[in-house]
Amino acid sequence: MNKLHMKKIISLLTIIISGLSFAQVTFNPGIRAGANFSHFTNNSSQSYYYWDYDYYPSGTNPTMDFKTKTDFYIGLFGNIRFAKFYALQPEINYSRQGTKLDTNINNWNGQTLTATYVGVQLVNKFYFNKFNVHFGPTLDFLVEQKNFDAENEVDLGITAGLGFDITKNFGVEARVKKGFVPVYYFNGDHSNVTFQAGVYYTFNMKK
Repeated sequence: MNKLHMKKIISLLTIIISGLSFAQVTFNPGIRAGANFSHFTNNSSQSYYYWDYDYYPSGTNPTMDFKTKTDFYIGLFGNIRFAKFYALQPEINYSRQGTKLDTNINNWNGQTLTATYVGVQLVNKFYFNKFNVHFGPTLDFLVEQKNFDAENEVDLGITAGLGFDITKNFGVEARVKKGFVPVYYFNGDHSNVTFQAGVYYTFNMKK
């Protein structure tokens, strides 16, 4: 074996060893919790017309808007770190969502509609020093509803957001979660929109 072949073999082994080190996978569980600011989507027409004046004051146009409801979320996750800059993070979350009504129809003004979900999320996290960017699909199952009848009991959506590692274990996050499946019908279909702001703690995180 000549020196040229030896150099090629050594170079190849170096690349393989470097690749194996780069691809070293770690798994670390964690917990996340925070506040939900949610509402149902409003369609293009904000006015809903009834010909029965028992529903709203005569001489006025009936209106119905969905406003923000404040509640909370809590969840567990497993951070699967494939590289320094990337991790796949499956999550199981309990999320209280819904909306508040702003309307002159009946006596519904100010009423709160609550939709509580248990769901799974598959979040892709990209790390830039202490910052991280994440997005992925969500699948939520309705476990409780109050003051309305849900159109569907399963919600499929997407989430995206940002995080910041204050320490190697503890950080803050902000996400937007948008559902695509109608949850409520009132003169049109309406789906979930939820903004989340909270904290997360990862156990024994290695970086």
